[in-house]
Amino acid sequence: MIKVAAIVPAAGKGRRFKSRLDKPYIKLRGRPILAHTLLRLSKNKYITQVIVAVNKNKLQKARREIIDKYGIKKARLVPGGGERKDSVRNALKNISCDIDYVLIHDGIRPFITDDLIESSLKAAQRFGASVAAVPVKPTLKRIDKKGRIVSTPDRRDFWEAQTPQVFRRDLILRAYREANRKKINFTDDSMLVELLGVKPKVVMGSYRNIKITTKEDLELAKILIKNVI
Repeated sequence: MIKVAAIVPAAGKGRRFKSRLDKPYIKLRGRPILAHTLLRLSKNKYITQVIVAVNKNKLQKARREIIDKYGIKKARLVPGGGERKDSVRNALKNISCDIDYVLIHDGIRPFITDDLIESSLKAAQRFGASVAAVPVKPTLKRIDKKGRIVSTPDRRDFWEAQTPQVFRRDLILRAYREANRKKINFTDDSMLVELLGVKPKVVMGSYRNIKITTKEDLELAKILIKNVI
């Protein structure tokens, strides 16, 4: 059976919440958002280790309030960086040498499912990399620098990227080495393998697979979690 390491960047702040708590520790149905995410990942049969990158000043808090409290035995904490890419890079240094695939998933995206994990893994096995995504619903407008509409692209050509994003181990390691060498600025891991000439396979995500970044997102999450068994 394949072995998968899940990397979870979770060093984000709570600025848009105007909260004293960092986003991963904000409560959702009595548990920190990050705890929901890690519990779902750790229960998946293919994931053998979970590397969680948290704010270096919150390592003890994360261990005490999440890892130990909820018995997440597969999880290992590492210091996060100033940006998401730095957190992922730090985590990549800590994956086991026998890992076949690396799954990267946002710590504040707590509604990941086994079905999504496994469909993403299946696609990555065939294509080398996969990205969960959903079709864009609204009409899109392209504008110029003065804010005037230039064109209305066909929304069928656009998908909203989510996580998980899954990569063959050697591929994502090479992609990060190249990004570091060329000093590439990026916010999406799949972009790096695209620059290597690899075309990740899009896997149908879910509109429920939300990333909780604002208070409005948190209110929606409170509604969604009522339907989670």
